[in-house]
Amino acid sequence: MKIRFPKKSLGQNFLTDKNIINIIIESGNIKNYDTVLEVGPGTGNLTEKIILKKPKKIFAIEKDSNLAEKLRDKFSKEITIINDDILKVDEKKYSSDPMIVFGNLPYNISTQILVKWIRYNNLNNTFKKFILMFQKEVADRIIAETNSKNYGRLAILSSWKMNIKKITDVSPNSFYPIPKIKSTILLIEPKKEYFSLENPKSLEHITNTFFNQRRKMVKKPLSIIFKNIDEISKKLKININDRPQNLTLLKYLEICREYEKLVS
Repeated sequence: MKIRFPKKSLGQNFLTDKNIINIIIESGNIKNYDTVLEVGPGTGNLTEKIILKKPKKIFAIEKDSNLAEKLRDKFSKEITIINDDILKVDEKKYSSDPMIVFGNLPYNISTQILVKWIRYNNLNNTFKKFILMFQKEVADRIIAETNSKNYGRLAILSSWKMNIKKITDVSPNSFYPIPKIKSTILLIEPKKEYFSLENPKSLEHITNTFFNQRRKMVKKPLSIIFKNIDEISKKLKININDRPQNLTLLKYLEICREYEKLVS
């Protein structure tokens, strides 16, 4: 199935490189008892390979009505096509088993999709693992470590509930049409245990506040959140002269917990 005019509005760049498709499939390690969810199957190049692995169930979410119809014509016996927006879908209603998710995510909404999943309570009850394609620049921010230039809110939010491993970078030539940027495939597995917070959006608020002040010392964002910053910094052992990129994931989570006490 070939689409002559992919829709720029939907961020459509279809993966055509068979070697990369095979790397993605092998990273998923699909078993016959697994349920698979594919986000943005496009022309079905990856879908065909998923079907060959014979998982128990396959769901595919495709927003483009034209593509969804063509996928139904081609794969209706093997998979369930959901013609909807991934940002609006409640994945839990399609499977009671944790799902393996494959996704060549639209680059213009990839971080929104990831944050949507991070917000899920008991993430590991809904998802077994994710094999996701991101713009390389975004992937670098997701896997960035403390004290690095790419470290920020996306790395903190992601590593809070997820273990993340880079699989490989992908050349623009692996897609049709050829994008102007490189891509990266990440393997993401939900943590079974993680630091408990009342509301995931609290961490979003905290990291936004700190990294909107990236070049400032942490004294500034702390003073926005707390009136008693001397007490808080002493309790959490924070050097108020540090920059936001110097604080570890654990430190942000501890700050977040103090913030939740304040607003509860």
